[in-house]
Amino acid sequence: MSLSIPTVSRPAWLSPRVFKTEVLAGLVVAIALIPEAISFSILAGVDPRVGLFASFTMAVTIAFTGGRPAMISAATGAIALIVAPLARDYGLEYLIAAVILMGILQILLAVAGVARLMRFVPRSVMVGFVNALAILIFMAQIPYLINVPWIVYPMVVAGIAIMILLPKVTTAVPAPLVAVVLLTAAAVSLGWNVPTVGDQGELPNGLPILGIPMVPFTFETLSIIAPFAIAMALVGLMESLMTAKLVDDITDTHSNKTRESWGQGVANIVTGFFGGMGGCAMIGQTMINVKVSGARTRLSTFLSGVFLMILVVSFGSVVAVIPMAALVAVMIIVSYSTFDWHSLKSLAHMPKSETIVMLATVIATVISHNLAIGVITGVVTATVLFARRVAHLVTMTREVAEDGDHVTYEVHGELFFASSNDLVYQFHYTDDPPWVVIDMTGAHLWDASTVAALDAIVYKYERRGKTVDVLGLNKYSADLRARLDGRLPSGH
Repeated sequence: MSLSIPTVSRPAWLSPRVFKTEVLAGLVVAIALIPEAISFSILAGVDPRVGLFASFTMAVTIAFTGGRPAMISAATGAIALIVAPLARDYGLEYLIAAVILMGILQILLAVAGVARLMRFVPRSVMVGFVNALAILIFMAQIPYLINVPWIVYPMVVAGIAIMILLPKVTTAVPAPLVAVVLLTAAAVSLGWNVPTVGDQGELPNGLPILGIPMVPFTFETLSIIAPFAIAMALVGLMESLMTAKLVDDITDTHSNKTRESWGQGVANIVTGFFGGMGGCAMIGQTMINVKVSGARTRLSTFLSGVFLMILVVSFGSVVAVIPMAALVAVMIIVSYSTFDWHSLKSLAHMPKSETIVMLATVIATVISHNLAIGVITGVVTATVLFARRVAHLVTMTREVAEDGDHVTYEVHGELFFASSNDLVYQFHYTDDPPWVVIDMTGAHLWDASTVAALDAIVYKYERRGKTVDVLGLNKYSADLRARLDGRLPSGH
């Protein structure tokens, strides 16, 4: 008798070719993360080490807990903008407490099924989100191109040229890494005096230490941090789930959005206890990892955090001399590759409502510099336009019997608050015969507004001494009307 031994599938990154891609991608992302983490720390009004520690703990933790392999999570500008007032008015300890509460709330939201809401985000909002993101990434590079030595501009052009031309020759190493190494070597060897990573802020000289925020455990403390924690939790989940959906589309794979939701919560709790400022998915770094460097597994996410700490702690003096021009060139390429250029070509063929939704998302995001506000604006705009479009699909016919004994109205379409309001004014209350039949076989009642409108129609006829029969309601519509019978105002 032979025993069958179950086979265990090897992780994809154990393949030498995949392993090399993941390692190099993680290194490129780590290098690009350093100046951004420092910048976001400054934006939040805290020490640069707070942002760097957050990027390290977020990336390492989410590599195990996240639902979207190869997606990068770290300290972000959206979270920095939210916590800045808290850090300014109450200090770092309250910020850290808010980050821990943020993680707890994200886990609760994940359990409540918040990830399922992603199905209600239209494609036009997704396209607007991506395009707005590309614009924001490019706009974020402009400060590094103003009031700088003239040599910075040729360096940026050279970096862009390397990243465009090198992949045509070889893909053995990521082009962004080559660009960073070559431009750094040129700047150091030729003595060019250009802005560097070290100019952005002090790099840490040790690893983060586990600790508990030194705040009073009182209701007053909770009332201070709760509004910030709620805002961070919602914005963080929205950006992370949108980014995960984008990576799904790029890689033609499906991710576990619920796992990603609670994974973000766990990562933020860990980050808080290690003194970080919290974070979420980073679309720019994720695009470097997935689209530019070709990473596909959790290994690249994990190594981006590990390399980040190794670089800033052990090789801080080397990292400090990397010219910002090299990283600006990388982010410009990321911006270009992120933008959905096909969406511009198809504008003339898209429905006007889809174009309006996309533009609303882009404009709101660019003006507010907040991706969450842009997405909410886009979804609300799409909802209003959809309701307006569906409202015009309701039709009604009127037919008077040959003997003039009764009149029949046939209603067709989906009846809800937007489409049922005008229904009341389409009946001939005075001219109709004593018996009125309203045939609802081709209609569906969706809400209380429609039931109220139907009751108002019946009331107007009965007030004139006429009999009304409402026929053909499907089960849902009949149950809804019966449930609300007598509970809605009838006088109109």
